Amino acid sequence: MNTKEVLRTEYKKRRDSLTEEQIAECSIQISNLSLKLNIWEYSLYHLFMTTEKNKEIDTSYLLSVIQGKDKQPVIPKIVDDDSLEHFLLNDQTPLKNNRWGIPEPLSGITINPKQIEVVFVPLLVFDQEGHRVGYGKGYYDRFLDQCSESTLKVGLTFFDPVTKIEDIENHDISLDFALTPERIYAF
Repeated sequence: MNTKEVLRTEYKKRRDSLTEEQIAECSIQISNLSLKLNIWEYSLYHLFMTTEKNKEIDTSYLLSVIQGKDKQPVIPKIVDDDSLEHFLLNDQTPLKNNRWGIPEPLSGITINPKQIEVVFVPLLVFDQEGHRVGYGKGYYDRFLDQCSESTLKVGLTFFDPVTKIEDIENHDISLDFALTPERIYAF
């Protein structure tokens, strides 16, 4: 088992031990900290949608921040089980839960990844250099590779960084920032 797999297993266990109340509190803290980032001059903000059963950060609070700042949220839809398609989220965007219970757009205005200026990245853990360990399916590795080099990548996690993730690969894309409930990290 490589370092990423060990970290993924360990941090999934840590995440799964969090209560609903802890998840809600941490999600609110992360959303509040996002307001301190120097990222709010852009227009298109990509945000992953979550479901309570997955014990992920509740991004509904961050969605409220994005909309409250009159920014345009973009959300993903899994296609062909290995890639993401991206849709502008507005009042007319129909949503339906996918097989994992995550709300996805059924249709709407598609957005090219090169147009997206800020991506909020789901992850389990990151290191002090901005490398990240996600959920292991590679969706965000492939997606971030399609984005512009200037796209800002903001990781969201419940946990502070580890010192170093040893088995970084050439296709791994680092974060520009990471938000935990307690702190902003810049790389």
